This record gives sequence, C-alpha cells and structure tokens, in this order.
Amino acid sequence: MQDTDGLTETKATTVLKRDPVRTVVFASMIGTAIEFFDFYAYGTAAAAYFPKVFFPEVTTTIATLLSLLTFGVAFVARPLGSFVFGHFGDKIGRKRTLVVSLLLMGCSTVLIGLLPSYSTLGLMAVILLCLCRFVQGIGLGGEWSGAALVATENAPKKKRALYGAFPELGAPLGFFLSNGLFFVLESFLSPAQMISFGWRVPFLASAILVLVGFWVREQMQETPLFRLAQEKNEVTKSPLKTVFKTSWRQIIQGTFIVSVTYTLFYTLATWSLTFATTHLGFSNREYLSLLMGAIIVFAVMILVASYYADVWGRRRILMASSAALVVFALLFPFLLQGQHNVAGVIAFLVIGFVLMGISFGPVGAVLPELFSTKVRYSGAGISYNVAAIVGAAFAPTIATWLADNWGVRSVGIYLGVMAVACFVALATTKETKSVDFTK
Repeated sequence: MQDTDGLTETKATTVLKRDPVRTVVFASMIGTAIEFFDFYAYGTAAAAYFPKVFFPEVTTTIATLLSLLTFGVAFVARPLGSFVFGHFGDKIGRKRTLVVSLLLMGCSTVLIGLLPSYSTLGLMAVILLCLCRFVQGIGLGGEWSGAALVATENAPKKKRALYGAFPELGAPLGFFLSNGLFFVLESFLSPAQMISFGWRVPFLASAILVLVGFWVREQMQETPLFRLAQEKNEVTKSPLKTVFKTSWRQIIQGTFIVSVTYTLFYTLATWSLTFATTHLGFSNREYLSLLMGAIIVFAVMILVASYYADVWGRRRILMASSAALVVFALLFPFLLQGQHNVAGVIAFLVIGFVLMGISFGPVGAVLPELFSTKVRYSGAGISYNVAAIVGAAFAPTIATWLADNWGVRSVGIYLGVMAVACFVALATTKETKSVDFTK
C-alpha cells in the first residue's frame, strides 16, 4: 500500500479516499471527550456529593465507599459493551457502531442527572443510579476502540501514533470541561444548593456534547481500511470467536499495557480529590482548580509522547514510562503530607500527569496495531475495557480503603504493582510501529 495526500492506493488499483484530517480529529475526539466528561462528572459527584444524595443514612466513610462502588458499575459493564459493539464494528463497520454507542452513552448520562435522591425514592434511587451507570458502561464499551480505529485507520503509515493521540486528547478535554463546570457551579452555588440540584447540571449539560458528536460522526465516512476489507471480502462473520481463537495473547498483553493508565488516572483525579478534601484540608473547589491546571500538562504530554512514539517506537516510550511510574509510586506519598501542602500536591499532580500523558498517548496506536483489521474493533475494545476493570473499576475504592487502613504508602505500592504488570506485558510484546496495518 502506498500513502498519498488524502488517498490510499492498493495493488488492485482501488482508490480509497480518507476523510479530511479535521473530520478525523473531531469524529475520534468528540466521543472520547464525552466519555471522559461523563466519567469525570460521575467521579467528582461520587466523591463529593453522592454520599449525601444517595447514602445519607450511613457514616461518612461508608457512604463514600458505597458511592465509589457505584462508580465501578460502569467499568464492569464495559467488557459486555466491547463484545457487542466490537462484534458489529468488525462486521458492519466502524461508523454506524460508533454512532449507536455515542447515543447509548449520552442518553444514560442525561438520565443520571434526572434521578430522584434517596430521600425521595429510597433504595430504588440507588438501584436506578446503578442501572443507568451499567447502561452507560455498555455504551462506553464500544466508544474508545471505535474512535481509535477511526483515527488510526485514516492515518498515514508513519503518523499512526500521532493520529491515535486524537481520541486520547478527549480525556483531558472531557476532564477540563467537566471539572471546569463543577468549578463554576461551586463558585456560585452554596454547598446545600450543590447537593440539592447543582450536581445535576454537568450530567444534563452532556446532552449538548452528544448532539455535537452525533452531527460530527454523521458527516464522516467508513474508514478506508474497513472498506478495503469489505472489497476483498475479508470481513469476518464471527469476530468474537475469531479474536479469542487467534489473538488471545494480544488481548492479555493489551489489557495490562492499558491497566496502569487507568489506575494512575483515577488515583490522580478521583482518589486524590477525596483524600485531599478529607485529610489534607483542601476544599473541593480549591482542589479542582489544581487538577484543571495539571490536566493541561496531561494534554501536552499525550501529543509529545505520541509524536516520539512514531519516531522511536511505541514499546520504548511505554517501557520507560512504566519504569518511571514505579519510582513515582514509591515517592509520591511523601508529597501528600501535612495540612494544605500546596507545593507537595502540585508536584504530585504535575509529575503524575506528565507520566499519565506519556503512558496514555501511544496507547491509541498500540492497541489497534496488536490486531488484524478483521478483529481490530473487537480486540482493541476488549483489551481496553477489561483493562478498565483491572485498573480502574474499583481503584478509587481500593485506594481509599488502603489509605484509611494502611496509609498513603500502600496506595503507592498498589500503583507500583500495576506499573510492573505493564512493564512485563510490554517486555513480552513486539514493537508494533512497522506492522502492516492493512492486514
């Protein structure tokens, strides 16, 4: 295959046009921005408001743990979503599957903003919250992998990691929008008003992003590589059966390569928010402002790491970041000491998000490159979403329990173990920079 400006030429002389770069950027980034907007909104609400809204009749610690457990419900549902959307993404195409996953994800998020509280509906309110969260997780299960494929399957051969960074940039964008909205709300509303109705606003506001995302994705065409597979009659009828039969090793490797990024992120963004506001003397609004500043570093490092992953290779970048994460995991507890230690917290967040960007950026290319075109949606999706369970589903809850019972150092050990698992997975994986992406 030869790459030209805007064209992909095959030996069969078929000319397959790519979408314009602008369309690829927006179509791949908007969905993950919504995904992370929704998850950050839920993570912030679960840490700061849901203990009082949905669990008012238990102690503060138990309420926080229960609230964070509901956070994990969507992660449990995500592999199911990856099975469903991966099957159809590899069978009928990336575009239609992505549109459906976006709508399912967005509608369930809006419904969370409309739920009655425990004082109104009792236990049923908690059940409905978990149900919405579960459906949200199913939609999310098909989102990232499809967005990564839209980016990388439209990319020139030597820029796949850079194009793969587009959906990754949705993470800091969604985080910034979500926490920025909470920051503004908390600036104008009292704590009582936030518990009463203010927490609902971000969930309802996500409807705007969903409409924009739907419009953008309707404008794009199917990816050139999937259309090429259709023309060659290489689209598999049973993607799930095929991926588990031929690529089970890659699924395991991809899962542990990604897991540490989840653990790191939710340690930085969700657990640390809870810990800082309950143990370090920070207000919720104050800590959110520090997080929003640090997230800019995250976005910059995604692009930097992805650029150099195209130059030096994905494996080298990711192995260096996982080794650095082990060191960070052992040292960061010393930064979270003392009351209102602003300098220590800023160092913790900035260093953490630098490493997060380096670890997360190249993943947008690595996971799709581990799998062939006929099972790429399924393989990348299963790996990414099983990683969500391994690395994030209960990470805030585990970290909270560890910190309360064994101190912050135990949280560092937990993160360090995940980083070592990532390093081992990378050590058993071949460099994917030069793989033939058309096969």
